[in-house]
Amino acid sequence: MAEVPMSCDCFVSLPPGSRDDHVIFGKNADRPRDEVQEVAHYPAESHPPGSMLECTYIQIPQVEQTHAVVLSKPAWMWGAEMGANDQGVCIGNEAIWTREPVVPGEALLGMDFVRLGLERGDSAWSALTVITSLLEQHGQGGQCKEDPVPFSYHNTFLLVDRNEAWVLETAGRLWVAQKVTKGVKNISNQLTIGTEVTAEHPELRGVAQAQGWWDGEGEFNFAQVFSPENPPARMELAKQRYKGGTELLQQHDGSVTAAVMMSILRDKPSGICMDSGGFCTTGSMVSVLPRDTSMPCIHFFTATPDPSRFSCILSPLWVERSFCICLFLFPVPTLTLFGPDDPVRKQPRFQSQVDRRHDLYKAHQVALSTMETNPDESSAVFEILRELESQCLSEISAILSGEISGEELGDLFFDSVDTEIKFYQ
Repeated sequence: MAEVPMSCDCFVSLPPGSRDDHVIFGKNADRPRDEVQEVAHYPAESHPPGSMLECTYIQIPQVEQTHAVVLSKPAWMWGAEMGANDQGVCIGNEAIWTREPVVPGEALLGMDFVRLGLERGDSAWSALTVITSLLEQHGQGGQCKEDPVPFSYHNTFLLVDRNEAWVLETAGRLWVAQKVTKGVKNISNQLTIGTEVTAEHPELRGVAQAQGWWDGEGEFNFAQVFSPENPPARMELAKQRYKGGTELLQQHDGSVTAAVMMSILRDKPSGICMDSGGFCTTGSMVSVLPRDTSMPCIHFFTATPDPSRFSCILSPLWVERSFCICLFLFPVPTLTLFGPDDPVRKQPRFQSQVDRRHDLYKAHQVALSTMETNPDESSAVFEILRELESQCLSEISAILSGEISGEELGDLFFDSVDTEIKFYQ
């Protein structure tokens, strides 16, 4: 039997793909079904020269200044599946396997690179150079789920700001990047960069020739050269997700909004909203980045599984003013709660488990169980929450068009979360 496709999907729409003069970013994080995803805020900070930073598994030198970030992250790790910073940059990552082997041992996780790019980059390109520099210095690797059974992979990334997007695909310490300035684009668990290469590792083509993967003649096609000859079943099964995502974006090309991006993330037939075997969509994110720098960037997060279910509202978070709002739900990231006794910190790792569930997650799970036994009540609540979400989107649209003051957005977030929790109770 084929393996379940352990996959995520990232999407971006840039004008003229978007209806308005906005860049729209979206991602579903597909992770082990029982893994808790939390939304965590970290303020901008200054750090002493020479200080060290402890990532999920290894320490690296810290920089002197880091940006404020809001992250949607597996609760057990330092890094993040997706997030945004106070410079208007969004990043998401995907698992990938290539001809370059996954090297045993601990290094930086793909999720660590997401957070590092956001903390240190003031544009999509700047974040990309942060990631590639650290990749070349420290490599990538380590256990990618909270389980002693080995599971590791390489990564692709979608990096977005108010003006452009970059696709970054890696193979070991090698990398290649493609700039996207207009229209729509998605990535999944496969290499997508062919001959349209914008930037690359200086040794990329030399390694390909030395390994006998490329003869050095004709155009260099990264996806063809570096895709594995016998890809894991999960990569083959994920092709239909990538194709489905591309088709959905193309259907809405020219009219993409936050609501459209949410509908794509909720799409079950394509498999983009995953609920299969031991994996499901454990968190979702949608961001609106206006080209007009006088307007705020808006970010929506679920922090609960399956955005297609009645019990998930994508709650708005405004970067420039209201990053601190997420502390309302997540006062202390769970990775700090258990200290050195955390199973991810102790050696050997992952020999036990701790309860990482936050209050919203607990309320969501209880409500989900209750509503599954009462379909009529479930349907009614579903409609009410969708109507509330629609009203929220309308108010945000009014803020971005200047019809109402952006000062009201903080209250809007609190109202959305408060309403959701009350429904769960």
